[in-house]
Amino acid sequence: MSPALDAFCRLYQSLSPAQLDGLRRVYSQDVLFADPAHDIRGIDALVAYFEGLFARVKQCRFDIIQVMEQDGEAYVRWEMHFIHPSLNHGRPVSVPGVSHLCFADRVFYHRDFFDLGTMLYERLPLLGSCIRALKRRLNS
Repeated sequence: MSPALDAFCRLYQSLSPAQLDGLRRVYSQDVLFADPAHDIRGIDALVAYFEGLFARVKQCRFDIIQVMEQDGEAYVRWEMHFIHPSLNHGRPVSVPGVSHLCFADRVFYHRDFFDLGTMLYERLPLLGSCIRALKRRLNS
């Protein structure tokens, strides 16, 4: 595993509010970060995003499940576990996902793929029950 990818995996496996300065060692200054809900440009904006994330959740951790790397690109399969007081009645939520990374000495492109419905919409009190009912109807 390349040093940049190893640093990325180690950071995310121990990511916490106290370790957000590690983002500056793993990502380039002009990093492009995207997920189903965000498009973030630059390391300062990325650090601010994670500061906001950790301010809103009671707990958040990532389990790295599989890593595939070739020629400065990688796909990292992970599962995020978090507790948010307004989602799922404050109970733990687990969301599987995959990150596509491009890197040289640091990560300059990071795109996350995950089901935003599983993470957010299905966990909201009123909307969640409607979405689950619709899924049941589509599956019957």
